[in-house]
Amino acid sequence: MLKLLRGKRILLLFAMLATLLAGCSEDASPLNPKATQGQEQLNLMILSLVIMVIVVVVVFAISVYVLVKFRARKGDKSIPKQVEGNHKLEIIWTVIPIILLTILAVPTVGYTFKHDQNLSQNPDAIKVQVVAHQFWWEFNYPELGIFSAQEVVMPVGKDISFELTSADVNHSFWIPGLGGKKDTNPGLTSYMHLTPMEIGTYKGKCAELCGPSHALMDFKAHVVTEEEFAAWVADMQTPPEEELAEAMEAEDLAAGEALFRENCISCHAIQPDGRSPVAPHLNGFSERDFVAGILNNTEENVKEWIADPNAIKPGTLMPKVDLSEEELDQLTQYLLQLK
Repeated sequence: MLKLLRGKRILLLFAMLATLLAGCSEDASPLNPKATQGQEQLNLMILSLVIMVIVVVVVFAISVYVLVKFRARKGDKSIPKQVEGNHKLEIIWTVIPIILLTILAVPTVGYTFKHDQNLSQNPDAIKVQVVAHQFWWEFNYPELGIFSAQEVVMPVGKDISFELTSADVNHSFWIPGLGGKKDTNPGLTSYMHLTPMEIGTYKGKCAELCGPSHALMDFKAHVVTEEEFAAWVADMQTPPEEELAEAMEAEDLAAGEALFRENCISCHAIQPDGRSPVAPHLNGFSERDFVAGILNNTEENVKEWIADPNAIKPGTLMPKVDLSEEELDQLTQYLLQLK
């Protein structure tokens, strides 16, 4: 029995250490945020923790003091002095919690309203429309005429206003390394904003159980310099047909284009017109870092995804395409020219 208890204590100790060490990482996370909003949320967490630690330490100290000072001593059969109705003590243990709650409530309420602001009318903010789909993310920049998927690009130090909705079921938009999350609901529009303060690539997640591939509903958030963002905008605004025409002159992509038009164009779009699609936009596909949000964008991974999407993301709506190995190569080569 003692061995079993000792084993449980060791497991509990390891669990506590693992929990503590989970935050000891240089990677961006809620405990190491790289955006103004995430840092403010972390500050609030730290304030809450400090208050709780102070309360626990004081309560335990008083408890230990009382247990030691007023313990029953050997041979002492007397009844201790009964103390009740001490107004001074009652006022103290009522006022102190009120003060502590006020200290916690003021920044909590302030940050709640601050982070819930709708910056969609702010002329200095970058507007991004986010539409959640099973199991991918659509990112549109309405003021810039850019439509994309699976990767959102943001300039460092600028306010980014997100307009959130869903095309099917409830999802939740979350970039852990930058700030808090917010639900996306079908038929409703909600807003949140982030101000990224450090250049880098951050992992985005769906934080609401939404189907069999919920855990694979990832996206990438790229925070770049303002110059790099301007270059990306100019690149995305260039009609893909122009670069594609040049590529098709240099390489034999006609067969791949024919396969794309036969099998893919009814769902995907190379140059979307703003309508919400049933499948991710492919504008700039070859320059994305990942396929389906989870695979490195290599020729082999693109072929694997086209050949059997449900083997990679169970429940995805993209059907399995019956193509020969040669046709897979031709279609893949065509897609990898979509810059």
